Amino acid sequence: MTLVSLQDIIRGSIETFGTRTDIEISVTLGAYDMTEDKALTSSAEKRVQLVVIGSAADHCTAEARELAYRVGAEAARRGAILLTGGLGGVMESACKGAKENHGITVGIIPQDETHYANEYCDVVVATGIGWARDFGTAYSADAIILIGGGAGALIETCAGYLKGKPIVAIEGSGGTADRVKQTFLDERKSVMILSERDPEKAVARALELVRQRSKSA
Repeated sequence: MTLVSLQDIIRGSIETFGTRTDIEISVTLGAYDMTEDKALTSSAEKRVQLVVIGSAADHCTAEARELAYRVGAEAARRGAILLTGGLGGVMESACKGAKENHGITVGIIPQDETHYANEYCDVVVATGIGWARDFGTAYSADAIILIGGGAGALIETCAGYLKGKPIVAIEGSGGTADRVKQTFLDERKSVMILSERDPEKAVARALELVRQRSKSA
């Protein structure tokens, strides 16, 4: 018997009704997956939620945008749900990469209206709490990929670090990513911030760390 996931229903609705749908719902995205290459460890587990954080539109380089696009595309190909802060720069490029590879994208934005999100977000969570939403993006993720970034990305990285989330920085992307790669953020050594230069390898490594963490829990 083939079981259909909620993600597939959402994806089908989006493909049917257009390229952009604002869905204001609060659901648990459980999934059953029939393929071996998806980001699931068994048929009864939810898809991995992978957040991409980094440079906003006002200080995002062309290289960072390209890296983010590749991360989003690879996350989609591997069946992960892509989370971002939902705005421009790295966030927009990662969402575009995922969307163009049939992935599901969630934007968790600081504003209180969904229209502020970039056009590649399938689901928009309008928090209305300003930059405190940085904690929401980090806490909602199973793993974090960091590309470039400034103070906001550093906040998200610190929040993920305190929760012991797997964090992989893209080496050579500049900003926060290059400052914190291969380090612990404090003497507690909660989790080392790992690094990969290749975006596809970064996604693979992040997903593997999630699997290892779930097995040890």
